[in-house]
Amino acid sequence: MKVKTRALPVSYRLAVTSRVLAAVVGGYVVAALASVSVTLWLPMPRAEAVVTGMMISFLVYLCAVLWCFACRSAWQAWYGLIVPALVLAAVSGVAYWMGRA
Repeated sequence: MKVKTRALPVSYRLAVTSRVLAAVVGGYVVAALASVSVTLWLPMPRAEAVVTGMMISFLVYLCAVLWCFACRSAWQAWYGLIVPALVLAAVSGVAYWMGRA
């Protein structure tokens, strides 16, 4: 017995691929920037700040991945990662130029 299956449209496949790339690449970038920002701004010894920043980055990465697949569209997923990445980059830059690094 032969079962017919309908192929998924290319637009759907590209949208899912875009979300996966946003989750993996964009989530990593946001998590890394969050780790750097937290490390630079925490008022504690450097080693403890680095460990705390790394632990927080795992939570940020989890939230970024969940965000990418909870959005209505792939564009919204990308937008929801690019804006926080720019903000975190600016916050890290301010901390660097203030001499916290």
